[in-house]
Amino acid sequence: MRLYVNVDHVATVRQARRTDEPDPVEAASRCERAGADGITVHLREDRRHIQDDDVHRLARAVTTVLNLELATSEDIVQLACALRPHQATLVPERRQEITTEGGLDLSGDTGRLAEVAGRLADVGIRVSLFIDPDVPTIDRAAAMHGVAAIELHTGEYANTYRTADTALHRLLAASAHARAAGLAVHAGHGLTYRNVTPVAAIGEIEELNIGHSIVSRAIMHGMEEAVREMRRLVDVARVDQPKASP
Repeated sequence: MRLYVNVDHVATVRQARRTDEPDPVEAASRCERAGADGITVHLREDRRHIQDDDVHRLARAVTTVLNLELATSEDIVQLACALRPHQATLVPERRQEITTEGGLDLSGDTGRLAEVAGRLADVGIRVSLFIDPDVPTIDRAAAMHGVAAIELHTGEYANTYRTADTALHRLLAASAHARAAGLAVHAGHGLTYRNVTPVAAIGEIEELNIGHSIVSRAIMHGMEEAVREMRRLVDVARVDQPKASP
């Protein structure tokens, strides 16, 4: 199974101060050295975390594969077509949401979505749709030109796994149905160190996209060493400081 690491929230920390650190490109390189099979970023219309320049730099720096999440905003579609990442995952996007809540709605007019999926596929980008684990939605995705994969939204499972297994059963059934329909199956959203194992065990799923939990763990596990390093620098500066003349 492939593990793609989403580094969006490295950029979230950076954008809180509009400075140059932490750098999501450096984070991506560290993820790859640690065994990530790919790097995922979501270039949102409101540019709340990842910026256009980040995507340009990632396209040059990533040595595994780059998975660009995007909605159907024309400027971002044009950027994707120009950079041609390995994969583009089309996602819904609402300005008010904190994060992507729910999959794409394929029950209505999907003309714009189908157009974008076709354009991305026509320039050689592998196209995935972020959808809920719903059989009719999977069938609509399978019928769409240029769509090679789906990413199943695991948010319901993440919210309920402690008290019920209904959502896990839905993921199992949806994964089997999608694979039988000829789609590659990915999964992501809300997966953590506590709940990932049952999803990773689903045989039809070949790729997981995980970000927030990994970034959170990195902050906690790296905090002590970061403070020790700053402590050393501060202490050395004080030791090396010239003594004031009497």
